[in-house]
Amino acid sequence: MILKGFFRSLLLAGVLITALSVGGWNPLAEASCGSSSCFVIVGSEKQVAPAGVLTMNLTYTYTNNEIPPEGASTIPYANQQTKQLILANSQVNQLSTLVRIATLDLNYGVTERIGLALSVPYKQINAMGQIGAGALTNTNDKGIGDVLVKLKYNMLPTLRSMLVFEMGVYFPTGDYGYEAAPGQLAESTLQVGRGSFGFQPSFYQTYEVLPHRLNQFLSGSWRYQLRNSDGYQFGQEYTLNAGLNLVTVPWLVFTEQFNFRQKTQDNIQAALYQLEPAPINRAVLLDGNILDRPVPTTNSTYLAFSTGVVVDVFDYGQLYAIAQLPIYRDFNGNLQQTVGYVFGMTKSFATPPLF
Repeated sequence: MILKGFFRSLLLAGVLITALSVGGWNPLAEASCGSSSCFVIVGSEKQVAPAGVLTMNLTYTYTNNEIPPEGASTIPYANQQTKQLILANSQVNQLSTLVRIATLDLNYGVTERIGLALSVPYKQINAMGQIGAGALTNTNDKGIGDVLVKLKYNMLPTLRSMLVFEMGVYFPTGDYGYEAAPGQLAESTLQVGRGSFGFQPSFYQTYEVLPHRLNQFLSGSWRYQLRNSDGYQFGQEYTLNAGLNLVTVPWLVFTEQFNFRQKTQDNIQAALYQLEPAPINRAVLLDGNILDRPVPTTNSTYLAFSTGVVVDVFDYGQLYAIAQLPIYRDFNGNLQQTVGYVFGMTKSFATPPLF
């Protein structure tokens, strides 16, 4: 018993140490370079908790986005402040975006079938780049992101299975006024908030193939974002996740899953320009009408394999560490998501039920 406790303490220390260690015209401020983040299914954040039980998840995700190996030269500049969409024609020398998100996720079981959930993200977005002969620039924004509130309903509450439908609403609580330079807003994809309400229906299904030993799960969602006051509308996002959880010993679980995400193009109300390189070295007006225009290269298709462990820490709760490895990436010439990491902990609390 002492040996098992010592081994679990070593695993806990290893997870924590790893989490801490990963731990004029400005082209970067306008380049629609994107900020995709890691996404995996833990399980406790998707289920409907028993009546009167509050489940807390603390999650930290680390995701880096870089230009593809073949380089990039057509990433557009969507300036929501000046209502300009500038098509690019300059070589990108350096460009990357690092996204780190710490999320507090609370799930409460109102009844055995109905649950409520609240997700509060704290985001830190660091971007750097050099386009053409321009200087190397950096932007760094951090703060509370858009809060997500969900209503859940468990349609299939049995001992071995669960089928949950969710309706989520994103509130525009995140800051959307970060300036990359004095008087100049950073482009929309580098803001910690989106500046508008969003809606996300989703589902979660799980079944114990081998009771208390092996279970499978399937989850999917669709996110739709309204246009914000600057005339920028983020594209729709579709996700689908499937995987298995294997219990090796009662306190150690291996999770293996596939994660798929498809995103449509963003849209901006703007005039259309073409950026011409040297010797012209300026943006040339193509269409001065302020119209709804799709932002090229902001759509993507992404498939990843995620593997990790979940460790019971005595009666305290659970710790988990998951790595997400890209299998297929098509980011349409834009920054593409690289290997991502997820660390977190789960703890449940029994409270008096409301009903």
